Amino acid sequence: MLVLLIFLFILSILILVHEFGHFIIAKKIGVRVEEFSLGFGRKLIKIKKGQTEYSISVIPLGGYVKMAGDNLEEYKGGPDEYLSQKPGKRFWIIFFGPLLNYVLGILFFWLICFVGYPTLTTKVGGLIDGLGAQEAGLKIGDKISAIDGKRVEYWEDLQKIIYAKKSEDYVKVSFVRENKELILPVRIKEKQMEDQIGQKRKFGLLGITPFDEVVEVRHGFLKSFSLGLSKVFDLTIMTYKALGFLVTGRLSMRESMTGPLGIFFITSKAVRLGVIAILHLMAVLSLSLAIFNLLPLPILDGGHIVLLALEKIRGKVLSLKADRVVNKIGISFIMFLAVFVTYNDIVRNFGDKISKLFVK
Repeated sequence: MLVLLIFLFILSILILVHEFGHFIIAKKIGVRVEEFSLGFGRKLIKIKKGQTEYSISVIPLGGYVKMAGDNLEEYKGGPDEYLSQKPGKRFWIIFFGPLLNYVLGILFFWLICFVGYPTLTTKVGGLIDGLGAQEAGLKIGDKISAIDGKRVEYWEDLQKIIYAKKSEDYVKVSFVRENKELILPVRIKEKQMEDQIGQKRKFGLLGITPFDEVVEVRHGFLKSFSLGLSKVFDLTIMTYKALGFLVTGRLSMRESMTGPLGIFFITSKAVRLGVIAILHLMAVLSLSLAIFNLLPLPILDGGHIVLLALEKIRGKVLSLKADRVVNKIGISFIMFLAVFVTYNDIVRNFGDKISKLFVK
């Protein structure tokens, strides 16, 4: 029950922030907002304030902001209607939803860095037979302090440097053993492994595993903000690379996409790990929501931005017939995607149990 409540809380916060982005700019520009809804389906709670009805619906897997005159069938030409606004103003109404999700992602990563997060030290916990560290004479308990003169404090820093090295490269490993600073040349060996987006590539290895020594890392206010920006930038680049691999067939949709059910299981793991893991999950999901919504597909914010650009070039909006076709394509795509990711999540999380039901 706790996991379910946290899962619903996470989704609600991310969706609320996204829809608030559309809402606040629409109000600022002078567009009449008829409805602000968190969720879909039957309304559980609804409150009318001014010209806007605020509601919470039974299915908390989305939300929407209904603006006056936001489609050709309802548009009457009033100055407070969405389609009466210039394309530039409509762009900001559309774009501010994903933008606030980006801002939220940065804030979560800033908070993680500022409050503190656990990470492994550079203490050697094990040696892999036949690789460079064992050959060079490194021992369990040695604490690595620098690679080629570049200081390393944490295991993730060490990995980043070593992974970029090539086979047969030698690196100067500085380490502390029995309070003495020592240096040894260690040969790198490459091994093919999967990266963060599931692509197989070669990584340099020293041949060591980490000691189970965890420290909490905290950074100052400005440093944390800088690291938050950097993390968001890295994740954005990685996500668009993954999307490129999906389009070209280098990455399987089945292996790389997940839906609400999959997110629920990820949330259950984050809950077991603690608050920092939950914050990290919220940051990643907020960025994912922003990036997904900016895809140039009908119904999504990115699709609306493409149509705005087309309108700017043509000097007029799409016809009612064309608008209906675009919306049908968008709805069909979203329905297909929903079915696909749900099926994928069921197979991924329950596939073995389902198979056993049919095996005597």
